[in-house]
Amino acid sequence: MAEETLPATTRLVEGVTVETFAAPGLVAVTPPKHGDARGFLSETYGLERFARLGINTPFVQDNHTFSAAKGTIRGLHFQIPPHAQGKLVRVVRGAILDVVVDIRHGSPTFGMATAVTLSADNWRQFYVPPGFAHGFCTLTDNAEVLYRMTTYYAPEADRGLAFDDPALGIAWPVEPEKAILSDKDRNHPRLGDLPAYFGDEPPR
Repeated sequence: MAEETLPATTRLVEGVTVETFAAPGLVAVTPPKHGDARGFLSETYGLERFARLGINTPFVQDNHTFSAAKGTIRGLHFQIPPHAQGKLVRVVRGAILDVVVDIRHGSPTFGMATAVTLSADNWRQFYVPPGFAHGFCTLTDNAEVLYRMTTYYAPEADRGLAFDDPALGIAWPVEPEKAILSDKDRNHPRLGDLPAYFGDEPPR
């Protein structure tokens, strides 16, 4: 795959740029900024407004990560049912290549990776529904990422997918052996070794 995935559709809804992708359920949104001499204001989330944009789910937990060095990879992570987790991801400092893999058995895009660039400059957010493994690589030093989660963190449901599985074809912006990762993230199973956590029915 290319380093960044082109959207399947792009439209403007209530002043927000909305992008969808080949994998069902993935949505990128770019809210407008309203600026003046002082700076800017931006409504980055609203339950009813986001439902109209195609992100029709409440969020219950916010997470904030800081990565000191460019070339840091976090992932690929997911939670299994009954604690399957969706995420709304945005960057408030620096930039990342955000990557997801469809792990829903029965999905027409099972095993497909999708990558988008998120940065404090482009103000883009990426909604990742349950049934995807998620991770990112920092494109800058001192990158800060905010996540809104649809379910609470559940350690017993925490799982991972190998970021460097050749079957995924992910073109990371750093050589895998030079990436900065946790020991845990270097030892996740490959896609072919994952159980069918998300069943055999096509996603809806």
